[in-house]
Amino acid sequence: MSGTTTAAAASRRRETGAGARRWVVLVVLCVSLLLVAVDATVLHVAVPAVSEDLKPGAMELLWIVDAYPLVCASLLILFGTLGDRVGRRRVLLAGYALFGVASGVAALAHDAHVLIAARALLGVGGAMIMPATLSILRHVFPDRRERALAIGIWSAVAAVGAAIGPLLGGFLLEHFWWGSVFLINIPLMLVSLPVGRMLLPESKGERDGPWDVVGALMAAAGLFLLVLGVKRLGGEAPFGLWTLLFLLTGGGLLTAFVRRQRRRTHPLIDLRTFARPAFSTSVGCIVLAMLALVGLELIAAQYLQLVLHLSPLQTGLRLLPLTFAAMAAGLAGRSVLQRFGPRRMVVSGFCVTAAAVTLLTAMGTKDNSTLLLSGFVLLGFGLETTLFGAYESMLSEAPQTQAGGAAAVGETSYQLGAGIGIALLGSVMNAAYAPGLSSVRGVPASASKSAAHSLGEAYEVADRLGGTRGAALRQAARESFVHGLHVTLFVSVGLLLLGAVMALRLPRVMTCEPPAPEDTPAPPAPDTTPASAVPAPREARHDDRNTRISA
Repeated sequence: MSGTTTAAAASRRRETGAGARRWVVLVVLCVSLLLVAVDATVLHVAVPAVSEDLKPGAMELLWIVDAYPLVCASLLILFGTLGDRVGRRRVLLAGYALFGVASGVAALAHDAHVLIAARALLGVGGAMIMPATLSILRHVFPDRRERALAIGIWSAVAAVGAAIGPLLGGFLLEHFWWGSVFLINIPLMLVSLPVGRMLLPESKGERDGPWDVVGALMAAAGLFLLVLGVKRLGGEAPFGLWTLLFLLTGGGLLTAFVRRQRRRTHPLIDLRTFARPAFSTSVGCIVLAMLALVGLELIAAQYLQLVLHLSPLQTGLRLLPLTFAAMAAGLAGRSVLQRFGPRRMVVSGFCVTAAAVTLLTAMGTKDNSTLLLSGFVLLGFGLETTLFGAYESMLSEAPQTQAGGAAAVGETSYQLGAGIGIALLGSVMNAAYAPGLSSVRGVPASASKSAAHSLGEAYEVADRLGGTRGAALRQAARESFVHGLHVTLFVSVGLLLLGAVMALRLPRVMTCEPPAPEDTPAPPAPDTTPASAVPAPREARHDDRNTRISA
């Protein structure tokens, strides 16, 4: 049976693209990821310009940033399972087209509501693209050693996208209007659509049965209401009736969704996969890592522009070391994983990130470029180390037949962590920032109330007041923002240390099946056990769990 299994694996590799072709496929998948990663960060440096032009309220501004990751997280399971049924490449190419159209709408948005709707539409396109890239990667790289290298390249490209986003955004804002930050998606889409159609292999899962659209909508509604409740926790009525209603209703819908999946013969998510400690722990680590990263990056961009008064381009350049460090961590991830194992790799990544965030609490109202450089480098390296180990463990734990579902769960946790991170850390920031403006000498109560919405609005109120009152309000707002930043950083340190404790449940060493030649059967086993007694592939994988891969 081992020879038959090896021959089947070899046949599968030939079908998905053996030799050099699978690396060409990886390049196309990386371009797909670049498309989504750029859009996830490009808006960060444009937030002040959007605020000045469209005059959104505090809640609208949060939704402008948060609509994309929230909608994307809500629909990933839907489109991940759809790709398993109708073809992952087909869903991916449709996502390209939708992403391009939504980018054009966002670029031409004339008010906050149109921009929120366009960002939501971008989230739909992203939900079609992201699980397809990971599930195709899992399909064309069945060997764990090669897959670890592919994931390292894939995650490094994600870091490149995060770097290009703020940098291109800053450059475009220096020369054009804020809507131009969305136009950079269209050339990428125009290249990806025909190239992907020619080069990407089509792949499907083995799942049958009806497509649970009702369950997917329940999950989407539950996530929307839950994050909306988290947003309101940092508002004027953190424990008001509507806040509690959103939190309880969202939690109830998600609980009902889980129960529905357990009862269905063909669920959207096979919840038995979460019973595997490596899989469930990896998902939790991804959520916590992204919760810290995206919220901190958004706040850092506002700090650099509104407190240190750097231009958007200068802000993008200041954030560049973070993403370069993440690129280095992704490319080195395979070697680190093989040498130290998933547990030590992820725990160390969380600890390095917590140390970086603690270092950044020394930021004040004056520029300290050395401090920022050191903190951002450690932050990027630590977070990428964490995400690499978690993603690789999650994908390797999931069976090949469930690649689409596993990829959807992983990307859902990624985007959900990003969405909740912006909402949670933004709420913490607002709650710590507002009290400092409640009693500024000489400033009317109505002006203080308006200034408490955001630092950008505080500057506008200060300009209208003018004189000593305006100067006092401006100084108080800057100091309150820095205070809120420190509180937010300490909350992030606690979440990161919680992630380090959680990662202790991961496997100690990297394990995988022995590699098989691509075109020749493997030699017979040295024992004389009859072929009929050889364990099934899943049992064999369990027996080989203590196989150590040397560095």
